[in-house]
Amino acid sequence: MKVTSHLPIRVVTHNIRYATQSPFKGEVLWKDRRYGTFSELDFVTAHIPESFICLQEVLHSQLQDVLISLNLGATEWAFLGVGRDDGKEAGEYSPIFYQPTIWELLSHQNIWLSETPETPSKGWDAASTRILTIGEFRHRDSQRTIVGMNTHLDDQGGKSRLESAKLINTHIKKYMQEVSTLSGRLVPLFLTGDFNSETTMEAYQYMITESCVEDVHDCLPKERRYGHHYTFTGFGHEGLPPTRIDFIFINSATKYHKDEDRMAEGNIWKVKQYAVLENLFDDGIYSSDHRAVVADLEI
Repeated sequence: MKVTSHLPIRVVTHNIRYATQSPFKGEVLWKDRRYGTFSELDFVTAHIPESFICLQEVLHSQLQDVLISLNLGATEWAFLGVGRDDGKEAGEYSPIFYQPTIWELLSHQNIWLSETPETPSKGWDAASTRILTIGEFRHRDSQRTIVGMNTHLDDQGGKSRLESAKLINTHIKKYMQEVSTLSGRLVPLFLTGDFNSETTMEAYQYMITESCVEDVHDCLPKERRYGHHYTFTGFGHEGLPPTRIDFIFINSATKYHKDEDRMAEGNIWKVKQYAVLENLFDDGIYSSDHRAVVADLEI
């Protein structure tokens, strides 16, 4: 077994925009814009096999496209997640892609963000069915365990976003308690997603002030963050200002132990880099109405 003092991990999150047949002004069909997504994902993960790719708004056909593209090279990729409408292939996925030769999948779970989280369902005032994808992984070389979560909160219902954030935090605490008990130390956990919540709004504020996680963006000073600030751009004709609504969160020992009324055990993660990438290049084609967010982390 390979022993390392630090294990580098790259986490990528990107709402790739579902493959609509009725595109907005400025948007092109998925069949024409998908190559920008393929090359982006290949480029940002090419030299970091411990990468996790977390996507939102992924229809089953897009899931197949992305998986085929990722597996064109020498690496093998797999995914976990289900279509949110039926728990199988219908509706949008919030999948997590990983390399099974690097990470062993120990367990996985799909949680619907509603009052009935075990079955496909729409919650509170949400306009759409929403889901949380969870995977527990073990690094094959170092035997270290990590938990990854990926989600996409509702764009219409404020109560839904807040209650979804509370439900997500319940599962964060559950995994921190149960997996940490088995390992003897707090398990590293990341949460990614399109929260449809600006930093002043309900879901984000709950995650920052009430939950066990912190925003990777805030773990580094401005001069050490690369690229853009905003993550949602639209397709250039919506008349809306850009916003930051796509996030990578990591669990915090300090916040967890404060909630549990215990002493902190030190940092779980070390944040190395953070970036918001471009979604529009010289060809004039938006790869999505969102930009990818990337974090380089160590455990």
